[in-house]
Amino acid sequence: QVQLVESGGGLVQAGGSLRLSCAASKSIFTNNDMGWYRQAPGKQRELVAFITSGGSTHYADSVKGRFTIARDNAKNTNYLQMNSLKPEDTAVYYCRVWGTMNAWGQGTQVTVSS
Repeated sequence: QVQLVESGGGLVQAGGSLRLSCAASKSIFTNNDMGWYRQAPGKQRELVAFITSGGSTHYADSVKGRFTIARDNAKNTNYLQMNSLKPEDTAVYYCRVWGTMNAWGQGTQVTVSS
């Protein structure tokens, strides 16, 4: 069973940037996609961005042009670079892997103040 550990959340002013990291306990990139979800208070969890095992990236319309997902296979880690943050980006962000493995991270809080 793979474990995912997120880091990099915090408090930032609108217009600022944060980089989230998701470290896996073992090699997972072969045949597995990885992504980031977020859940704001009172709202459903939504997919923000994901990267396929082949390296293709996909983004929710709300974050296109502002967020970038990338991965480092050697470190079993993927990253979510978040720029031009808005108060509506405030949420708990969760890392997830799916494919031959399926796991969620514990979540990291991102708070964007206006």
